[in-house]
Amino acid sequence: MSFYVHESSYIDEDVTIGEGTKIWHFCHVHKGAQIGENCSLGQNVNVSNNVRIGNGVKIQNNVSIYEGVELEDYVFCGPSMVFTNDLTPRSKYPKGQAGYRKTLVMYGASIGANATIVCGNTIGKWAMIASGAVVTKDVPAYALMVGVPAKQIGWVCECGESLKEDLVCRVCCRKYSLVEKGLTEK
Repeated sequence: MSFYVHESSYIDEDVTIGEGTKIWHFCHVHKGAQIGENCSLGQNVNVSNNVRIGNGVKIQNNVSIYEGVELEDYVFCGPSMVFTNDLTPRSKYPKGQAGYRKTLVMYGASIGANATIVCGNTIGKWAMIASGAVVTKDVPAYALMVGVPAKQIGWVCECGESLKEDLVCRVCCRKYSLVEKGLTEK
């Protein structure tokens, strides 16, 4: 195998796992899931049916990636953060796949520990979701989101540094300009 799976984890049939990926203790990857190259799934990670995970993704301990969620390349999911996939769940009236709302986490975005991402939203590339935040709407590219419900309090650089009003990173010197859906690098 060109990837590592700890002996305590379960990998269902019809799963694709990329080269260099590591799947640690007590994980379950369900049928139809696709996991890219060089990913890391920490302890007790659940990847549901038909989930797509890009390359270089890091998923920390105790995270469930439910059907309807897609993670693009280099996404970071902090410990015990939560995705949902049904806005109006009822145990007595299950909807199954027909009721799932798509959630997209775009390239390079980071989600902090214990944050919650309500389904049906898109998190823009390189966005930063603070620990404990609850995302209830789309997040622009490079946005820094905090609170319950999450509100944008600023912008972050690709390197993770908070940006000042001039939108120039003090650490790596990248320069940005404001566009309709967030920031773009100059």
